[in-house]
Amino acid sequence: MPNLKSFKILFTLLISTIVIVSLWAISVNAQASLTENSKLAINGIGPIRVGMTVDEASRAAGVKLVFVASGPDAYSCSYFKPQGELKGIAFMVTKGRIARIDISDKRITTIRGAKIGDSEDRIISLYPGQIQITKNPLTARPEANSKYLTFVPLDAADKNYRVIFQTATNRVVYFRSGKLPEVEYIEGCL
Repeated sequence: MPNLKSFKILFTLLISTIVIVSLWAISVNAQASLTENSKLAINGIGPIRVGMTVDEASRAAGVKLVFVASGPDAYSCSYFKPQGELKGIAFMVTKGRIARIDISDKRITTIRGAKIGDSEDRIISLYPGQIQITKNPLTARPEANSKYLTFVPLDAADKNYRVIFQTATNRVVYFRSGKLPEVEYIEGCL
């Protein structure tokens, strides 16, 4: 029959294991949720990936994505956003699948830390040798000096993806990522 000291050690180990497993499960679950701390990548944000259906993305994110707007044909192009408190993220859906992610929230960053408010020089320094700069063709006011800074990945596996930073007076005002050609649509679903 085991003595009391052995029982205490075994009980302590059991409780410690339960606590560690519980904390690990909470940590994994928190990482799997879409939050304002989720990072934008060229092919997704947090647990949501380009190519997912809206239902798959909702399950992966732990938050329902709700319909917001569409172009002339909702199946060809529409927008969804997270239901609830999470603002500043919109998902362009084409032919039933997520094609692009639009960011207008200052709290959300790319994996490399780029965000709204950053200077053009900062974006260029975060992605050295991989930024193509073009003028925004929709700029009505020349003094706004609006540009697109497009991150073009070097990895052949990512050749069909981009991150595009829109600037005005040298500062990022909006950015998006996704697959070609949708990520380059200037007016979204229009």
